[in-house]
Amino acid sequence: MSNPFLALLGLPATAVGFALSTQIAALSWILSNKYGLDIHEVAFVWLAGPIAGIFGQVIVGLVSDNVWFMGGRRRPFIIIGGLVSAIAFLALPNISGISKITGITDIIIIASLIALFLDLSVNVTFNPARSIIADLTPEGKVRTSGYVWMQIISGFFGVFAYFLSMVFGNETLLYIAAVIVFLTAVFPILFIQEIKEQTEAQANDKEKFGVWQIFKEIYPLYGFLVFGVFSLFFHFFTEQFAVWHNPILITALAYSVIIGILIIIQGLKKQSNRNEFQKIMLAHSFTWVAFQSMFILSGFFIENQILPNINISNITANWFAESLTGVEQTAASSVGNMVSLGFFILNLIGAIFPLILQAIAKRIGRVKTYISALTFSAIGYFYIAYFSHVEIDFYIGMFLVGIGWSAVISIVFAIMSERVNPAKMGLYMGVFNLAVVLPQMMSNGVANVIKATGNYQLLYIFCGLLVSTSVIFWMFVKEPESSETKQSIPSAGH
Repeated sequence: MSNPFLALLGLPATAVGFALSTQIAALSWILSNKYGLDIHEVAFVWLAGPIAGIFGQVIVGLVSDNVWFMGGRRRPFIIIGGLVSAIAFLALPNISGISKITGITDIIIIASLIALFLDLSVNVTFNPARSIIADLTPEGKVRTSGYVWMQIISGFFGVFAYFLSMVFGNETLLYIAAVIVFLTAVFPILFIQEIKEQTEAQANDKEKFGVWQIFKEIYPLYGFLVFGVFSLFFHFFTEQFAVWHNPILITALAYSVIIGILIIIQGLKKQSNRNEFQKIMLAHSFTWVAFQSMFILSGFFIENQILPNINISNITANWFAESLTGVEQTAASSVGNMVSLGFFILNLIGAIFPLILQAIAKRIGRVKTYISALTFSAIGYFYIAYFSHVEIDFYIGMFLVGIGWSAVISIVFAIMSERVNPAKMGLYMGVFNLAVVLPQMMSNGVANVIKATGNYQLLYIFCGLLVSTSVIFWMFVKEPESSETKQSIPSAGH
């Protein structure tokens, strides 16, 4: 398969990546600075994403495996998701106007609803955009190349989102995102021809997968699910449930660790694809508690841990806006700019390093490469926690975290996809993505602990510990056979 075709396959996922980068850059900032929400309220609005993912990704994955309309299985969901995402981005900077029109005065309700629609659209697109790569590439190094190309293009678009945020501000970014997400989601998929015969093969597939089977399959994630449900009630009944918060948080994490140990022991006794899938799913889940917490709460960390130590006039991140637009930066905009520059670095590394990781993976295997990359993220988190007192230290930490980030959203999908039934790729991709969305709900617990203690350093200490736990679990994941037996990437065009 040619590289241009693999790049084309990655464009729908690029729409998802740009949407997520825009959301990360703008949502927390606009809610806290424009609408005055505190750290707990901002984290609650972000719960819309995991809730949308729980239903959206599995359902869309199941449906898209077994339908064919508009010329494809994945195409309709990618187009619909792109359209709704664009509308949601247009709505976010206009929450006040929507409040006046609807008569709803509670900003949290409106923000949560818009975030829910945005996340539903992202989740509708997320699964098919990744599944189509697995659909149209053979197992092994070609598929890895497909996901690497996806991450390279998506990463550079993510970098562009943070650059736009620094130069033009987060509100302008939202309007630009509406256009870019619509274009990259809708138009490329029209030039990708899906294979209808795969749907017919799935119709003959004997593996049954209902709701109950899905629920049983995700038992390693029950701890995250329970705490996520508790978080919803905790927001509305904070005083009544305050005494239960930390015990439930600790119990949920302890359950996940214990189940992980039992799964590892089971795998040592008898290897199977199902056991490997569960190990990968649980290891991946700890990573996403860390990354989601970082995405949501970094602005609060910078505001309280870094901004008091520096002069606004000397902030490097402000140079872009001041030089290119001439607009003087405030304390609030400075926080947003530092967040954007930090994530700019994160995504720049995330876009460049997949090529380096791919070369390393050919020598030592994908699992060992992934473990090595993720270790850099753990080091980066601890560096920020203990040494980030001025602006440059935060960026150094983001550089290190970015090495792991480049692997988290590229290599892991290739590894996972070779441990499941290819006839149900969309469904399994949706089930696997529950290892992303359910842990994201635990970031609300991290926010609550930080708010209660007033110690913002805890954010990156928690992130470092969580990623370190993930690294330990990944050490027991076996390398898929195809990545060891297939020696080269075919160069023939598609």
